[in-house]
Amino acid sequence: MTAAPALGLITTPTQAPVLREDARDVAVLTLNRAEARNTLSTSMISALRDAFASIATDNRVRAVVLAANGPAFSAGHDLKEVASHRSDADARRHSRRGGHSFHKGETR
Repeated sequence: MTAAPALGLITTPTQAPVLREDARDVAVLTLNRAEARNTLSTSMISALRDAFASIATDNRVRAVVLAANGPAFSAGHDLKEVASHRSDADARRHSRRGGHSFHKGETR
């Protein structure tokens, strides 16, 4: 198997949020943010998108395995990153509502 970062801009595989290994006709994509429980950050989602786009055009690949490094497969979306991108006005409005993300009268 040869390991390569799924995102070409990152030079060392250990820094890449997603690693790709090819074994004959199987591509193994490994989530590689164990320290963050493989949360889905913007960079992780972008790397996954790039990896799947590359696999889609690779006629040698007949199967894809999605794996993860660390103790958790994925803890879901990276909420710390989401919170860091909120505007101050949005954050104040959110806290006044007791943390709810829906306005009065809205339904899911």
